[in-house]
Order: sequence, then structure tokens, then C-alpha cells
Amino acid sequence: MPGTMVGGRSSAPSSHNNFASVSKPRILAFGGSLRRDSLNQKLAAIAAEGAREAGAEVTLIELRDFPMPLFDQDLEAEIGKPEHAKRLKDLFLSHQGLLIASPEYNSSYSAALKNAIDWVSRGDNPDEPPISALAGKRAVIMATSPGGLGGLRGLVPLRMLLGNLGITLLPDQIAIPSAFQAFGPDGHLVDPKQEAKVKALGAALAKNLR
Repeated sequence: MPGTMVGGRSSAPSSHNNFASVSKPRILAFGGSLRRDSLNQKLAAIAAEGAREAGAEVTLIELRDFPMPLFDQDLEAEIGKPEHAKRLKDLFLSHQGLLIASPEYNSSYSAALKNAIDWVSRGDNPDEPPISALAGKRAVIMATSPGGLGGLRGLVPLRMLLGNLGITLLPDQIAIPSAFQAFGPDGHLVDPKQEAKVKALGAALAKNLR
């Protein structure tokens, strides 16, 4: 039976769980879609702005820049962790917080997001603690969707997944409905109240980490 899913561009992970010593928290922000013009990526960028304004150092990435094969333990045993998975894992290790904007695919999160988490969760040697790149992080999740619920259904299993991996999720989240009408040409939300709420989520994570 395959082993438990345990464990990529930044610095050493030596103190990524030491929240008490973080004066300027580091937050990794991304959308869970591979689309070039992903609306969830735009949502993550807005939350990242709020986190920066609250004093955090934010790294905004796109999952499409980290192409990886579907996780396969036989492939891992044969070739090891793919280079892009290593880069992504390094990013997770060097940040204390996560801002994740997740598209809703068939009432759940995307396969791309799950695959990224699967690769990042894997250890690189027998001495590495399980899920070391994930456990101890704090996170905020959000979604946008063309539907009336704004991707809310997909956030339910995502919250459960991340919590089971040792990530502490802040209780507040947001789901923006009617996504095709919600964003302006500049990538920001048309409704200033919605924009402020998304920025507030990013700021809340920054303040929580400090």
C-alpha cells in the first residue's frame, strides 16, 4: 500500500514554523487554476495587496509556472521529485502563510491544486518529518465562480483537506459569485465593498502571523 502523502524558488526552511519570531511574515499567494487569465488568480492578487498593506512580504505565483506530472509514487521512485515540484516545495517551506483562491470544479477544488499539494507534501529523505512543507502553516481560502454561490461548495472540501495536513485555517473566507461580471479590465473587483473584503482577508492573515 502506498505511503502517506508527505513530503518548490526560495530560501531555507529552518524556522518556517516559528511564528513567534516572525516580525514581517512571509505569505505565499496563488490561485488554484492553470488558466492564463484565471479569475481566481486575480482574486489571490487582490488578497495579496491587502496582506502587503498590512506589513507582510508576499510572493504571488501562478501554478501554471510549475508544470508537474500527476503524482505517481512509481514515477517518484524512478526519477525523484520533478524540478518544478522542488521549486514549489521550497516556496512553501520559506513562507509561513498561504493565500489560496480556489476555483470550483464539480463542487470541489481543482485537480491542479490537489496535485501541487500532493507533490509538495512528499518528504525528500527518511529523516524529514511528514508533511513538513505544510504542517504549521496558517492560511486563508477564497473563491470566485460564474455561479451564484461563487465557488463556495469547493471551499468546504478544501478546508477539510488543508486542515488534515496540519494547516491552521482562519475562519473567515469569501466566495465571489458572477465572476465574469465581478472583475474589471484592470483585474480588480468592480464592487469596492467586495474588493475591501478580499483585501481584509489578506490583511487578517498578515496580522494573525505577526
